[in-house]
Amino acid sequence: MYNTKNISKVVKMANKLHIVSLGCTKNLVDTEVMMGRLQNFELSDDNANADVIIVNTCGFIDAAKEESINTILNLHDARKEDSLLVVAGCLSERYREELAADMPEVDIFTGVGDYDKIDELLAAKESRFSEEVFLIDGSERVVTGSTYHAYIKLSEGCNQTCSFCAIPSFKGKLNSRTLESIALEVEGLVAKGYYDFSFVSQDSSSYLRDQNIQDGLSLLIQRIELIEGVKSARILYLYPSTTTIKLLKNIAKSKIFHNYFDMPIQHINDDMLRMMKRGFGKDKTIELLEYMKSLPNSFLRTSFIVGHPNETQEMFEEMCDFAQNFGFDRINVFLYSDEETTTAYEMSEKIPAEIIEQRAQILGDISTGVVKNSLNALIGKEIELIIDGESDEHQFLLSAKELSWAPEIDGEIYVNDRTDDTKELEFAKVYKAKVTGIVGSILTATVDNKD
Repeated sequence: MYNTKNISKVVKMANKLHIVSLGCTKNLVDTEVMMGRLQNFELSDDNANADVIIVNTCGFIDAAKEESINTILNLHDARKEDSLLVVAGCLSERYREELAADMPEVDIFTGVGDYDKIDELLAAKESRFSEEVFLIDGSERVVTGSTYHAYIKLSEGCNQTCSFCAIPSFKGKLNSRTLESIALEVEGLVAKGYYDFSFVSQDSSSYLRDQNIQDGLSLLIQRIELIEGVKSARILYLYPSTTTIKLLKNIAKSKIFHNYFDMPIQHINDDMLRMMKRGFGKDKTIELLEYMKSLPNSFLRTSFIVGHPNETQEMFEEMCDFAQNFGFDRINVFLYSDEETTTAYEMSEKIPAEIIEQRAQILGDISTGVVKNSLNALIGKEIELIIDGESDEHQFLLSAKELSWAPEIDGEIYVNDRTDDTKELEFAKVYKAKVTGIVGSILTATVDNKD
């Protein structure tokens, strides 16, 4: 429930809200919770006329930190007098003392524990950092960007000790939501017309392990399948050492969850995986990936880090060869970021920045080729897709995505608006289609809509 007393104070103080969400989709969910608390505000795309400006920051790596700080300063430069500038999220949580001292431009700081109390903070005009990380349980959201798809956060924090990752230092240990909390949220969104869901957390395959349940994702799959109206679902961010063949089999048996496997492996050289503290070595990682690839209509997304301390040229070349030849559908490439509070930060054999950039370019080119091969393999095939809206390319083309793909990150498909013997196509609706070709990195398709 809203604190109506505080809301009324905020409404008197301010009317227009400009809100920016940076970083990952987990951050986006938290931003949507803040929007749910501030529905009495009028959202504004123009930060210059907003009474309240909120930036939900990312503090994962150097590039994200720089983007967050630049965004805050740019918004401050353009803000009107007497507006409130609020900084929330991971960067604020991780560097709370430093930011408070160095950024007098900001009126209110808050971290990762008070998204559902943002109305109270605005009313009191005070900064606050709760000791516990916020879990979404029972909080109303304003889902953005889609009328049919929503992200569902499974947990906060992480029990892994990856050498390069600082997230546990400011997000804490794994803290899973209950199954019923998640089911209630999904049921509420289905009632609003949503039918496609991406389940996400820092380490999704560890879901419920903090509650001594080893295969929580399988229980989640069973529970979500009981909800009438859910047509499509995928799980993002599996972790190698907590992903089991049993879990993969349960995903494959599901009529709702796609054989969509997003497992960032980060490297493939045994010595580097050991230094990265990834839990699994090369052979077991490949065993999991091979099983995923063998499943019908499987889709494999992974991530690699280039330039981790002690990465030799031979290690890098081994990773490139694997990335190019294994048969992934999508590959993310990250440049190593030297983050304090991580074990890699203490390692002495750092790779020069120019070499990291060169390696990233090489692996990035490989990634581009991998995506092209994956897309070309779909030409001539029948698929299911969702019409998202009009394309930016041409007035007679519609923008769509393949049903199993995650929104925005996996690509776009161009569909002809209609032909003489088809009905007019509807947005947010699933259609059967045939992939007819490719334009650059975007597939083209014809929809079967004659019935």
